[in-house]
Amino acid sequence: MVLASEASRTLAVLGTSSTTPVDLSARLKRVRTVADVESALHGVYGSFHVAASVDGYMYVRGSAFGSRRLYRATVEGAMVCADRARTLAHLTGADLDPARVAARLAAPYLPHPLADAPMWTGVEAVEPGHALRVAPDGRADTPTWWRPPPAHLPIADAARLLREALQAATALRVRPGQVLAADLSGGMDSTSLCFLAAEAGAHLVTSTQHWNSPGNQDHRYARLAADHLPRVEPLVFTSADLPACFTGLDERRQPLEEPSGLLRNRARHSHTAAALRARGAKLRLSGHGGDHAVVPPDACLHGLWRRSPRTAARVMNGLKARGRWGLPAAARMLLGAGSYPTWLTGAAARLRDGAKAIRGPALWGARPALPPWASDQAVDLVAAVLRRAAEHTEPLDPDPGRHAWIHQMREAGRGAALLHEASTTYGLPTDSPFCDDAVLTACLTVRPHEAGHPWAYKPLLAAALEGLVPERILHRTTKDHCGPDWYAGLRTHRRHLSDIADTAHLAAADLADQELLRRALISPGLNIGSAPELENTLGVEAWLRDLASHPAPAHLVPRHHPHEE
Repeated sequence: MVLASEASRTLAVLGTSSTTPVDLSARLKRVRTVADVESALHGVYGSFHVAASVDGYMYVRGSAFGSRRLYRATVEGAMVCADRARTLAHLTGADLDPARVAARLAAPYLPHPLADAPMWTGVEAVEPGHALRVAPDGRADTPTWWRPPPAHLPIADAARLLREALQAATALRVRPGQVLAADLSGGMDSTSLCFLAAEAGAHLVTSTQHWNSPGNQDHRYARLAADHLPRVEPLVFTSADLPACFTGLDERRQPLEEPSGLLRNRARHSHTAAALRARGAKLRLSGHGGDHAVVPPDACLHGLWRRSPRTAARVMNGLKARGRWGLPAAARMLLGAGSYPTWLTGAAARLRDGAKAIRGPALWGARPALPPWASDQAVDLVAAVLRRAAEHTEPLDPDPGRHAWIHQMREAGRGAALLHEASTTYGLPTDSPFCDDAVLTACLTVRPHEAGHPWAYKPLLAAALEGLVPERILHRTTKDHCGPDWYAGLRTHRRHLSDIADTAHLAAADLADQELLRRALISPGLNIGSAPELENTLGVEAWLRDLASHPAPAHLVPRHHPHEE
């Protein structure tokens, strides 16, 4: 925390930031009311919370994209805020909200505003990009402090802004004389951060996972990168070196802020963290968020069609061929004009369609789908939440593509917060520089069709890192996956998965059909549901079990499971 105080004014910046006590004290002199806080902090970068008290007025906010979150609740008549909803739930004695628990089963992810909702009744999220302002008499509101920039820059100009933002964000994590850990997957995102960290003078120890899939190329690109990096100690872990995916399903831990799909690689992250710590690392960099930041969603074509139909048609033809879209789906993308509330209402009616049934581009973003094992009650609860949201929710931007891009950036921020929280328990906190506000805001300045066309892979990032990262890596056109390791992990832990199905807290809460869940968990090859649906379900189930074993606040699950009586 960096703190400055003068008379009845106090200003604090909590987290990773570029400010110093001397700098913040100078900035505080420009603050006369809480309305001056953001202008006084202009130019401070990193990932942080802000808290201010000015003449009895309180002002608190997190980050613009959710890597630093903020919640509020009324505790004994007073407004209290925290960066953890569970803290407020404990203070207020709140219960879990069954509808929000059920919503976390949806894949690929939840739409705005459901994605930001805390898991507890009586606890509210302060939406990313908004602040909590409390007057001396207790009246509170949530003013907007961040707005998206115009998307008007040619890719060369936006790439220059992105490079500057990434350089600053990465250098902020480099400490002179300290070893810095970094993932080096061989992909563009983590590799770029390694070269930026080396440019800032870091002594790197890197972690590369050599997946056990035929034709895997990631490790070759990671080796190429390591050969070009100064002051680097590369560590390579084969699938045989690491615990199987889903190891630790039967182990209970302190619950994270919310359910997470990180469960799959939890033991692997812990294993590699121990090796990196043994070499002196105290912080780890991750390329998480790169995909969300530099690749705009296909829905951006909708706005382009109105500004430049010829360009939109050309890009659409390329995307249509690459994604194998049918002509009706492509036409809906260009011509569809339904409002966001209408889209939410439609999503509520189609929760049973399943993630695999969703084909082609999505105008306002990916539509949520519940897995086949979700109970009728779960479907009803989530549908009701979506319909209520449709009554009062405005999109994040009037343009569907910009809305979808900002939302996917928020999803990256939410994931970065969970990754940092989980990794801290391993003794090696993980930072995600791509999810810093300045980096994501820089990405939003580009003309979307120049950053998201089908004829190059991540052209915005490639342009930003030209001359620093080896050209062969920047022009890579392939992307690997860990499918064989994923299935091998499920086979290895079939007994634990069977036990989970037999004693599922989701089933006890009537949010999942126990028999369908059992079939999906012990026979994933039957493809009863998609991989994201299965991972989300395991994440929710593990989170409920962790809560039950660490019952600080009240929880949804009965003390005695019916199968244990």
